[in-house]
Amino acid sequence: MLLRLPLLLARFLHNGRLRMLFLGLILLLLVGILLTYRWQTNVQLCFIESEQAESASSGPLADGNAQIPRILEDVLSTEPMPIPGRSIFFHETSCHRPKRKRQRPDSQYNMLQLTARQACAIESAALHNPNFQVFVLFAGPTYRHYGNSSSSSASGSSGNQRHQPIIDAILSYKNVHLRQLNLWRYAAGTPIEEWLKDGRLFRSSYLFSHISDFLRFLTLYRYGGIYLDMDVVMLRSMEDVPPNYTGAESNTHLAAGVMSLAPTGFGHEIAEACLQDFQKNFDGSDWGNNGPGVITRVAQKICDTKDIALMLEDRKRCLGFKVFDRNAFYAVPWKHWRHFFEPQLLEQTLAHTKDSFLVHVWNKHSKQLAIKVGSSTAYGKYAEQHCPRAYAAAGDYF
Repeated sequence: MLLRLPLLLARFLHNGRLRMLFLGLILLLLVGILLTYRWQTNVQLCFIESEQAESASSGPLADGNAQIPRILEDVLSTEPMPIPGRSIFFHETSCHRPKRKRQRPDSQYNMLQLTARQACAIESAALHNPNFQVFVLFAGPTYRHYGNSSSSSASGSSGNQRHQPIIDAILSYKNVHLRQLNLWRYAAGTPIEEWLKDGRLFRSSYLFSHISDFLRFLTLYRYGGIYLDMDVVMLRSMEDVPPNYTGAESNTHLAAGVMSLAPTGFGHEIAEACLQDFQKNFDGSDWGNNGPGVITRVAQKICDTKDIALMLEDRKRCLGFKVFDRNAFYAVPWKHWRHFFEPQLLEQTLAHTKDSFLVHVWNKHSKQLAIKVGSSTAYGKYAEQHCPRAYAAAGDYF
């Protein structure tokens, strides 16, 4: 067969149609590689370490009626800082840099934006836990306008003023703080610092999601406290719940959307184990491996079992690490996410979650389904009661 290869190759090159097909496939491959490289490069601009980004907005520079936006303060250097073990954390890893340059002074910046639903998660946490500080951490340089807002934290641009009331709503709570972080500085001095420099994280097929996974374990390592996804609504206080817990999502996996770890002792050891597992088992092609996969594997080692039922039944088995059953945080599983949005299931859903600490509304599936403010849906009722200011600021639809 090997002796025939030159002959087969010669026939192939003399066949015009096959030659054109081959060249076309090569061209498509090269274009795909180029587009992937450009996408990864553009995305990294949202997170890359840049002292220039911070100095560029160090003061208000007038440009007609517009002003150059100012960067959010860094969580590592700005008071008030997180109180270890007494803070709640949210992470925003989206990138709001425009795809095309516009004739605007802010067109090059990653602007501060929050949806009404994200604001609802933040407000509900602040409302029910007034003795905890609530930090919303934006991954990478994030900018805001000066504006005339009493909160001095306007939305992305004058063409995006619908975000202004939403941000004002959450900043009306004294225990809410918006901060940015620099991935490299944030990881400095931690067990995952050198791994981050390798660059594997930025080659992920699910970059924004995996940066979020990366940050939740890193934040709990730095400060302890409570980490929450931004698609939850907290229904009651968690201030007095002992630390070191997570929740089961199914009979086989724990979830990483709600986690609490103490800043010292056993909790800090768990956070370090999560960072070690993250880098050892990181898989950029698998969406869930680096979030729920991490906390599930770590808990299996702590509890010396893969049986979720055994983790739930015997806390002593898990050495004090608490695994809540599904009713605590995930009473409505992701397959039934529409239950939050269907009026005919309002009473059933409210009854099903009456003992939950919070609800998770599965934004990955539900984000495109808006609900009219005032409508009789479970999600609307949760928002009306537990994040009233964000709900009121949402406009006609939430």
